[in-house]
Amino acid sequence: MATEIPARPAPDTIGEQNLRHLTDRVEQKTGGDYLRPKPAATMILLDHAGSEPTVLMGKRNPKMRFMPGMFVFPGGRLDPADRQMNIAGPLNEVVEYKLDQLRGARKPRMARALALAAIRETFEETGILLGTKDFGAPDNPPPGPWSDYAAHGVFPDLETIHFIARAVTPPARPRRFDATFLAMDVSAIAGKVEGIVGPDAELVEIVRVPLSEALKLPLPDMQIVVLRELRARLDAGMSHYLPVPMYRTLNRRWVRQEI
Repeated sequence: MATEIPARPAPDTIGEQNLRHLTDRVEQKTGGDYLRPKPAATMILLDHAGSEPTVLMGKRNPKMRFMPGMFVFPGGRLDPADRQMNIAGPLNEVVEYKLDQLRGARKPRMARALALAAIRETFEETGILLGTKDFGAPDNPPPGPWSDYAAHGVFPDLETIHFIARAVTPPARPRRFDATFLAMDVSAIAGKVEGIVGPDAELVEIVRVPLSEALKLPLPDMQIVVLRELRARLDAGMSHYLPVPMYRTLNRRWVRQEI
């Protein structure tokens, strides 16, 4: 069930706080032609080694037109090759079910493709290889980034992925994404290629910061909301059975629904 923000929101739940944070920005930023949102996936890498969980974030190149200088999670658009890559282990069945339900299960294997997109984008933007070396290199990977990934003897493994949130960019924005936010523990890192991050790359630096400190970085609005959802999810035990939120706009207002 979708929950529309009330006229005078009382921030007594994480959802109400997040909606209030977002709602004033819809009217200010919309205007223009309607664009169909592009499926995208993002990966949040969590490290529980310290007293507070840390997340990995990258600073976008200040020279870029889209979100210059902002800190973001690695991620990007779904690629057709993401439907063709072999995997070592499947998604948890609850995660797959929720991914399909929040997308209407319109396309077969979409959940798996989105998970692979998040792994691929993490590799392309940071050089981090998420997966396992237990089975050697994947056979016949799709050409392009997946071939580069497989050349390091790593197989993508989806079993430990968590589904954190989904968010759809409001209509009439110059760029629209239907973004899926996923998470994995840093124990899933099987290797790292150096030289990917730098002054001429999409990300000029990557940092690992405690959750409380991450909210102080220059962040896009939705990344703030997702960090809050992640914090609430961690506090509740990080179970796959916890409700997963979806953020979208309806009648020029942000709404939040759960599954």
